[in-house]
Amino acid sequence: MPDKSIESVLQETRIFNPPSAKDVGGPNWLIASLDQYKKMYKESIDHPESFWANIANDFHWFKKWDTVLEWNAPDAKWFSGGTTNVCYNCVDRQVDSGHGNDPAIIWEGEPVSDTGTPTDQRTLTYKDLQTEVSKLANVLKSKGITKGDIVTIYMGMVPELAIAMLACARIGAPHSVIFGGFSAQAIADRVSDAKSKIILTCDGSWRRGKIVPLKKNVDDAIKTMANDSPVEHVLCLGRCHNDISWGKLDCCWKEETEKASADCPCEELESEDMLFLLYTSGSTGKPKGIVHTTAGYMIFTATTAKYTFNLVPHDQGGNQTFWCTADCGWITGHSYIVYGLLPNRVPTLMYEGGPDHPTPARFWQIVDRHKVTQFYTAPTAIRAFMKWGDQHPESADLSSLQVLGTVGEPINPEAWMWYRNKIGRGVCPIVDTYWQTETGGHIITPLPGATPTKPGSCTLPMFGIDAAVCDEAGNVAKENVGGLMTIRKPWPAMLRGVYGDRQRFINTYWSTVSKDGQPYYAAGDNTRRDELGNFWIMGRTDDVINVSGHRLGTMEVESALVSHESVVEAAVVGMPHEIKGTGVAAFITPAPGFEASDELKQALRAHVAKEIGAIAKPDLIRFTGALPKTRSGKIMRRLLRSIAAGDTNITQDMSTLEDLSVVAKLSEKDER
Repeated sequence: MPDKSIESVLQETRIFNPPSAKDVGGPNWLIASLDQYKKMYKESIDHPESFWANIANDFHWFKKWDTVLEWNAPDAKWFSGGTTNVCYNCVDRQVDSGHGNDPAIIWEGEPVSDTGTPTDQRTLTYKDLQTEVSKLANVLKSKGITKGDIVTIYMGMVPELAIAMLACARIGAPHSVIFGGFSAQAIADRVSDAKSKIILTCDGSWRRGKIVPLKKNVDDAIKTMANDSPVEHVLCLGRCHNDISWGKLDCCWKEETEKASADCPCEELESEDMLFLLYTSGSTGKPKGIVHTTAGYMIFTATTAKYTFNLVPHDQGGNQTFWCTADCGWITGHSYIVYGLLPNRVPTLMYEGGPDHPTPARFWQIVDRHKVTQFYTAPTAIRAFMKWGDQHPESADLSSLQVLGTVGEPINPEAWMWYRNKIGRGVCPIVDTYWQTETGGHIITPLPGATPTKPGSCTLPMFGIDAAVCDEAGNVAKENVGGLMTIRKPWPAMLRGVYGDRQRFINTYWSTVSKDGQPYYAAGDNTRRDELGNFWIMGRTDDVINVSGHRLGTMEVESALVSHESVVEAAVVGMPHEIKGTGVAAFITPAPGFEASDELKQALRAHVAKEIGAIAKPDLIRFTGALPKTRSGKIMRRLLRSIAAGDTNITQDMSTLEDLSVVAKLSEKDER
């Protein structure tokens, strides 16, 4: 049965054809037409082994593989028999090919002078990286870390965070990066699960002018684990020079690396050796340690970065600087700050602090200052930029921008259009990327020179991704009929498991959809595909609301609300309803100049009815000055579901929230 929630604004959204490369002032598009994309995509699906082997030949191998793919669902092995090293391909290969003096990482810290000039800026070349990574790798060795030992990294967004990741990759010690906004208990849970003998951290990090006490959080985590703590060493980097305690486990990053040798050859690692763990958490259960391995992840992330963002090294006609605004504590930072960028030899920019410190124009000042060409951020950030006002991007020169990207959740058409017109000058293509921690890299995304785009759609599958909208029996849904986002064939960067929990890996990702006994990967998202083959993400499985037998995608309701002039941001969740079973609850941030009122509530209900249908009218509207978000910018909808249900005793993990007071205010009456 057709999903009624899709018969709204999105059907009428205009198609934007890709601009020419000259329109954006950049190098030629790597994929210059839709026909070229379709030809390459067909090859990647029909002949995946030869397709990926051809790409893998461009990377460095100590020993070539025997078999490109071994597939026994749900287990994949890519490039079996081959040995390589991700750090070598990110760093040493560039040095060995004569590009050691090229910029690799451009970093800007948060603090500024009285005149607004950044006080902390650094540029590291590939040769600088090789030296610093080798020294830190030798320090890890001196602390007893060997191949296979999991190293926990809990740091702010400083260059040493990327150096730490690469040092682990260099010696074959998988890393587990924990986002710097996590609490001591969250650290303890992850360290215990990974059995890490060492934690790399900073004394603190800057966030909106305040110091986040990272070392103290580590100390508290170790105390929480007590006698069960596996930690033998804590290596601490001096960043903010805040007061910290110094115990018998602690050692100084600067002192240790200064005396370490810069000679540390890369380990020859098997293609399926673990590269890293990255923990994801949900509303229930302990965090899942997602396992990613060496060769397949390396090749897929570098390839997706290259084509999604049109990355061209300087000596090949590009003059680019790439900025992903994510934190390396998330998969976006792993794949599109470090591992996907460095092999492509395009400088990657890292920024330490908040987007509005000391001014809401900070991001645009950074784009202007460093002549950023590719800008990759979250829809929640874009909506915040809209709320802060057009005067801030208008105060900076954004003419260097060539490609704009979004990540983390579906972007509503209103924000998409603002992003294109105000940031992209009406010409920069927007790549609305869909992917997950588990997928390693982009699985659905436009390519900037090839794909016609529609605001709100992530469009077409990436090379090698056999994506489909299916029911639980593996049957493909008809056009514009909702179903489960499914991937039917293996891809190189797919997760290899949940650390220490085989059954959870199977139950979570491989037990929902199957066809003729063959399990398919189910992404946990409800999706539809339109008549042009474009994918539209309707929300997580639990974010599709069944109202009186009608399925409503929360993203469509949010888009309808945000299209009203009075709304700058909206989050929609399901709530218990005596008659309908499930009702629609909307949490709304009013635009400047609009006040919360019963009249505005009625106007918004009428607007949603007009845009989608009467069935979608919110049963509850709550006005709020801010929505509960993680520091990475994601709205914590599970908290909103609890609030909408009237739960007065919220016990869920809120360690990643940017501002805990938001939840307290929302748990009270309307903010008006």
